[in-house]
Amino acid sequence: MMRDQATFEPAASRVTQPKFWGALPARWNSDTDDELVCCHVRQETHDVKSFFFRAPDERAFVFEPGQFITLELEIDGEPINRCYTISSAPTRPHTISITVKRVPGGKVSNWLHDNVVAGSRVRVLGPSGEFTCARHPARKYLFLSAGSGITPLMSMSRAHHELGDDADIVFLHSARTPDDIIFARELDLIASNHANFRTAFVCERVGARTNWPGITGFLSLPLLKLIAPDYLDREIFTCGPAPYMKAVRDLLDEGGFDRKHYHEESFSFETIAEVASQLTTAHVADALATDGELVEGNGFASAPIDTAIDTTYKVTFAKSRREIECGSGEHVLDAAKKAGVRLPSSCTQGMCGTCKVKLVSGEVAMKHAGGIRQREIDQGMVLLCCSKPLSDLVVEK
Repeated sequence: MMRDQATFEPAASRVTQPKFWGALPARWNSDTDDELVCCHVRQETHDVKSFFFRAPDERAFVFEPGQFITLELEIDGEPINRCYTISSAPTRPHTISITVKRVPGGKVSNWLHDNVVAGSRVRVLGPSGEFTCARHPARKYLFLSAGSGITPLMSMSRAHHELGDDADIVFLHSARTPDDIIFARELDLIASNHANFRTAFVCERVGARTNWPGITGFLSLPLLKLIAPDYLDREIFTCGPAPYMKAVRDLLDEGGFDRKHYHEESFSFETIAEVASQLTTAHVADALATDGELVEGNGFASAPIDTAIDTTYKVTFAKSRREIECGSGEHVLDAAKKAGVRLPSSCTQGMCGTCKVKLVSGEVAMKHAGGIRQREIDQGMVLLCCSKPLSDLVVEK
């Protein structure tokens, strides 16, 4: 039986193409468009997945490689915020991805692995963060990562690759076994396309892959000198577990590296939050007493708050043009959440630094647990989760 040629419509013409084809859409803004749709999930290793998201209204993502987003989730009736580094490159603005390792006992990582599939919707805040090579242009880079700490450095590598920028990059990644190396094939592809992009992998043990031709053991100064003899001339970016980053700092200090060209990021926000949730009140108090000393000047109080008199102050968020009220006995982050102001946060214990912002004017009393460096405090930065107002405030957010 012949079709009526006048009414026949080819299958291709019945497919609705995405609106962004042929034109770059408007920029995605988490302040107004806070929900993303998962469009793809990719298994990277036996315990690592990449989750790709797209804006429902097909907007473009603008960020710097190395930055992170904050997921606002509800798990078992409990609201939980968790930060994950963006693993995709800003050169592909139509989607954004995070790469998550399943952490034993980790509430969020296990929930993501078990529940998020194509079509799932999540609320997202950001992008945020200052750990990015975009703010530190250099002729030569050295990327050092371990485990899931590879994600921000992968975003940077993908960006250089897709821009056709054959920057001189040495990427040295440490993993437990060869089968735990995330993005191994893609890194090999980038290295094959760019003569000045070189990779090296160090595995603690060979695992099931007995024919592993690479290096086994741990990163050391002699090994670093072998792989990157000119490391003293490179801009170094490091991300991984805290013990790994401490080891890197120690060996670089031993080698005489100038720390002005060193940048690091702690990738495991979930681990920080899990640890913080297990601390007793006494432990937190000890941490605050030893690491969160109040300092004079730069908007910080040199004396404790008089909690007997609860004064209400005005907090103005300069960029979003929001104003809230916050009592002198209340943390600014808590007051902001009550007022419906969405801000990046994670551990809420002054440990992770996710809620770090610039204090434009005003004075606060801040007791942190190591989530902010002294040089950042000297520059007027504060952690909203552990800062209480002593005057009206203006925050650069």
